[in-house]
Amino acid sequence: MTDQTDLIVFSDLDGTLLDHDSYSWAPAASALRALRRIGAGVVLASSKTAAEIAPLRQAIGFADWPAIVENGGGLLAPGQGAETAAGDYPALRARLAALPPGFRGFGDMSATEIAAATGLSRDAALLAQARQFSEPGRWTGPEAELPGFLQAAAEAGLTAQQGGRFLTLSFGGTKADRVAGILAERRPRHSLALGDAPNDVAMLQRTEFGVIVRNDHAPPLPTLPGEASGHIRRTGAAGPEGWAEAVLALLDELKLTKEPTSHG
Repeated sequence: MTDQTDLIVFSDLDGTLLDHDSYSWAPAASALRALRRIGAGVVLASSKTAAEIAPLRQAIGFADWPAIVENGGGLLAPGQGAETAAGDYPALRARLAALPPGFRGFGDMSATEIAAATGLSRDAALLAQARQFSEPGRWTGPEAELPGFLQAAAEAGLTAQQGGRFLTLSFGGTKADRVAGILAERRPRHSLALGDAPNDVAMLQRTEFGVIVRNDHAPPLPTLPGEASGHIRRTGAAGPEGWAEAVLALLDELKLTKEPTSHG
């Protein structure tokens, strides 16, 4: 890019930009239009796969921006489609097989089971199984044995991140790491991150402004450093309604409502 972008928005998906139950982003459409109008960037940051994120990124009108996939395990380049390669996934599955039993990942489930666990259609569940870098799932063993499993995973070189629905294992890399890299490359005047789950906290703290989007389907995040100063905010509305509320309020606060100064 030759011009400095006024604002880059980094956004979690499920329970944040997407409604927890319907997966609709429609309530955020007006805020997305406002961001496009000023030439802002939107970088989706999710545990979802490249196969899931590519069509969504196209639909919301930000295909010319990168996306953070699989909780930071990889990046989807601007303009790249949904084609995927195996990546680290086979090695990850092999490492998981050597751990104490009790974790049931997407690779252990049928598409029908994933659809039932997520509310996705079966076709969408198949896209969720097209993994390259990480394995989401649920702990099905005794709760008392979960700390031991997590310790064994760490000793095996794996990173565990708790999202809104699933515990995700990977070889490392976080949303916050990817956000830092994109900020260093793009150097926007302002940056905003929005999320609702524990695996979003570091991302919210990495940008100039962070927004905790209300999610009535999960325990609320604890008070974070920066909330008293306004660095971290919380929405009154949940999901995409809250997303739009926060984005439009910040655009007004920063007086970013005129013609764009640059493009992604």
